[in-house]
Amino acid sequence: MTADPQDTLWDVIVIGTGIGGGTLGRHLTEKGISVLFLERGPTGRRAEEHGLDPDMDNPVARTVRGYWPSKIQANVDGIETRFFGPLGAGVGGSSVFYAATLERPEPHDLDDTAERPHPTGGWPVGFDEMRPYFDDTEAMYHICGHPDPLGTEPQAALLAPPPMSPSDQSLLRDLEGQGLHPYHAHSAIKYVDGCKKCLGFKCPKSCKMDGRSAGVEPALATGHATLLDMCVVTRLRASDTGRIGQVEALQRGVAKTFRAKRYVLAAGALSSPRIFQASNLPDQSDQVGRNLMFHMNEMFAIWPRERIKNAGPSKDIAFRDLYFVDGERQGMIQALGVEAKYGEIVHFLNMAFDRSFLRKIKPLRHLTRVLAAMAIRFFGDAKIFVGILEDLPYPENRVEFDPEKPDEIRVSYGFAPELRERRKRFRTRIKRAFKGLRFRFLSQQLEPNFGHPCGTMRFGDHPDTSVLNAYCRAHSVDNLYVVDASFMPTSCGVNPSLTIAANALRVADHIADTLHGNKGNPDG
Repeated sequence: MTADPQDTLWDVIVIGTGIGGGTLGRHLTEKGISVLFLERGPTGRRAEEHGLDPDMDNPVARTVRGYWPSKIQANVDGIETRFFGPLGAGVGGSSVFYAATLERPEPHDLDDTAERPHPTGGWPVGFDEMRPYFDDTEAMYHICGHPDPLGTEPQAALLAPPPMSPSDQSLLRDLEGQGLHPYHAHSAIKYVDGCKKCLGFKCPKSCKMDGRSAGVEPALATGHATLLDMCVVTRLRASDTGRIGQVEALQRGVAKTFRAKRYVLAAGALSSPRIFQASNLPDQSDQVGRNLMFHMNEMFAIWPRERIKNAGPSKDIAFRDLYFVDGERQGMIQALGVEAKYGEIVHFLNMAFDRSFLRKIKPLRHLTRVLAAMAIRFFGDAKIFVGILEDLPYPENRVEFDPEKPDEIRVSYGFAPELRERRKRFRTRIKRAFKGLRFRFLSQQLEPNFGHPCGTMRFGDHPDTSVLNAYCRAHSVDNLYVVDASFMPTSCGVNPSLTIAANALRVADHIADTLHGNKGNPDG
């Protein structure tokens, strides 16, 4: 008979099974450490193949499919809006729906140097310390791609990707002719026979590496992990000593408690701070939930000079010529991995409408369908790209916690003046880079990437200005760690997934050392 998880003293309880929690849990179990995964969403069926549906509004149907069940309540630059965010709630979290782009940040993203000063003074862990964990993550996640021609860092773990489609090869030549330095982007995909790549879709196979396929499933295979799905954590209960003594949760409506030596929050940058605050844990710095960051999406269409039949969406092309320009932090540019399809265009236009001055004239919203139909004919064989403009931390941008509605995600976010100005210069540089090619921006207003929230429980050296220490352990609670995107003090100019996973491996090594008694100070 299998023991009741409530009767076990686990080495580590991991709350959330996304790319941070899944990676950490796997690494710990491979060291023989017992792990209990608590996931608020369902395990799902392995053969499922579907993407996020922003128009599905039934909470039960959303839960069954592994979507976050409720809308985000957001105040964005003074405009109140409600929408279904691109968030997962199931084994693998949001990562099962991602497009599997795992790119390294650059040294200046973490380090403060005279040549490239860091806006926050630098991360508490430098690039040199993170380098071996980037290497290990690229191997664990089977990263395929070519090195960045402008890069200074060797990436020996990169595997050879399959050849680009003829249309992508043609566009690559166009970009090289512009004096740019494109390369085959880095993807966490094994490319098995019959691989569909599943860009933005839940993969029915195990070839796309995400928090489920590269994390939770291998962890369970070790025999050292147990997974409880449909298990909503309501609070972490601290003992008189100031340490977490147990987790309180509702599993399918039944109250349960679980105990461990170490606890790890990995519920995502929008949810981990809410669990912390719902638990009434000490917050010396008043930083929990603050410094919320998103990347700004700068989407545009490019038409290749050579008319070659489009082989469908891909994320094969990326370049970093505009990553850091004239002493200014900008970001990388990559193929978006979506086609200009009717449904995607309608959703994009609806999001823009809901933040425009026309939003109060509800009947006009239906006109987005007409505009989308016209856009389909206009875009034709265009490739859709996105510039990932780095966001910076501001304490007034935050996840707000309402004790009367502890499960509601509510954010307050404003566009800083420096971000507006930096964005203008980013657009100017993008337009200049593609001069001579048929090119068009797809939006005029700032567009936060709500799939890249980060920074809400930042790590740092000083308890007065950060929530976590350099090992991502809470300053105020000595057996609680955080390994999702909450820890990031800056957003960097790349997709955050590789950085989250690499940091999770680093924290897992530290937790294993504390459990095995290999460090003089058992909690860092």
